[in-house]
Formats: sequence, structure tokens, C-alpha cells
Amino acid sequence: MSHYPRYKKYRPRVYSKRMPIFWWVRKWPHARFILRELTSVFVAFYAIVLLLHVRSLAAGPEAYANFMAWLQTPVALALHTVALVMVLYHSITWFSLAPKAMVLRVGRTRIPGWAIAGANFAAWGLFSLILAWIVLTV
Repeated sequence: MSHYPRYKKYRPRVYSKRMPIFWWVRKWPHARFILRELTSVFVAFYAIVLLLHVRSLAAGPEAYANFMAWLQTPVALALHTVALVMVLYHSITWFSLAPKAMVLRVGRTRIPGWAIAGANFAAWGLFSLILAWIVLTV
């Protein structure tokens, strides 16, 4: 027998409010935030499709023809349509958030947020036009 009193682990009860799983549906700013975060799944989808495209190119003409045939199926076209809309939403919200994440100064003057976002959108438009010109003329 021990001479020491029996020790009971003490764990204070911390109040934690129960949070429903769809807490973000109640307010539009929260829903927009969650929707923006979910659009990254579609960005990953495009990355996987690009990797599969490169893999089919490396596998030879027959594998590439099969992959291109799959891309023309209605299921693939529907997936790409939804993914395009989601990736566009992701890009627009990302460029709109850039002024909050990146503070630029010239001397002591802060560059306004609309100028940073406008420069991002202008660069996006310019690169899209250049890419479209390359794809359509080659």
C-alpha cells in the first residue's frame, strides 16, 4: 500500500458550442468563402487531366487517340464545362483578393487595391489573348 493519496487526472470541462456541419450556409460571405475553397478541387482536376494528357502523348499515337476520344465524350465535356466555370470563379476571386494579401508602396504612398487587382486582370487577359493566338494560329 502506498502512503500517497490516489491521484485523479483533472481535466477541466471547457465549454464548446456545438457547431452544425453546414454552419457556413447561413451567411453569404461564409458560403462564398467555402465555395471558393471547394473550387480548388476543380483546379486539381485540370492538373490531373493535363498529366494524363502528357502521359498519353508519351505512350504513343494509339493512347493519345484514345485519350482524345475520351475527352470528346459527353461526360468529359460536362466535367470540363463545370470545371471551367469553377476555375474561372477561383481565378476571379483570387485576383480580387490580391490587394488584401499584397500591399505595394511607392515611396510612402500605398498603391490602391483597384490598381493591383486591375493589373492582375489585365495580365490575365493579355496572357489569355497570347495563348489563344498561339493555339489558333499554330
